[in-house]
Amino acid sequence: MFDDEMAVNKRWWDGATPVHVRSRSYNVDGFRTGVSSLLPTELRELGDVRGKSLLHLQCHFGMDTLSWAREGAVVTGVDFSPEAIATARSLAADLSIPARFIESNVYTLPEVLDEKFDIVYTGYGAICWLPDLERWAKVIARFLRPGGTFYIVEAHPFTDLIDENVTDRVSLTGRYFSKGPVRYESPNTYTDSVAPLDEQVTYSWLHPLSETVSSLCSAGLQVEWLHESPLGFFNLHPLMKRREDGHWQFPDGTCDIPLTFSLRARLPD
Repeated sequence: MFDDEMAVNKRWWDGATPVHVRSRSYNVDGFRTGVSSLLPTELRELGDVRGKSLLHLQCHFGMDTLSWAREGAVVTGVDFSPEAIATARSLAADLSIPARFIESNVYTLPEVLDEKFDIVYTGYGAICWLPDLERWAKVIARFLRPGGTFYIVEAHPFTDLIDENVTDRVSLTGRYFSKGPVRYESPNTYTDSVAPLDEQVTYSWLHPLSETVSSLCSAGLQVEWLHESPLGFFNLHPLMKRREDGHWQFPDGTCDIPLTFSLRARLPD
């Protein structure tokens, strides 16, 4: 189901990867000098990962995966884009960071990988590209060892309702409980680069927070906590300001809505 939309997205990510590598937003040059791509939220909430095996789903070209490796984790990154995986492997080799990268769709990963991990991790801007969270959650449970941890830090689905065409205030539009894929067409990616793409169409899915939590519970995971935060991970509106710690935030009195959420769950022993 939605194979055609996923194929379109795969072509888009193949084209977007070299653009992202060159963009200021990803700051690959800084990463090469030792700057972490992780934000304080995930570093604090996931905690000490030294010596732990970590599976990163939808890793793009691997900067966050490699940042977790720098924190001491034994990392495996997975992405469906061959261009992204090739770039991740090259970056790891250039920086002599031990890491394994696997080209695979999340849903078909059990067909090519048969291991258990201490941690399964999903970062910002990932699950909106997946049509089926119940199937996603089952994959997570499949790869966790008993007692293992799943952690996600992600854009709050409420942010999908912010009208990007209204710039002097925060205005909401759209449907929070929308069904089916949302088609979006743009000549550029979401970074600060203006390089045109060959594939300019993407499809995404809005997943209410309840859907994420319920899917994980249905797969047998026990949710330890769910946090909502007014701190964002990118500039999604002209009124937002970047903090010294790398997070983005609306000024006081401008808007008070959740921009990100994080969740920690475990697979029972």
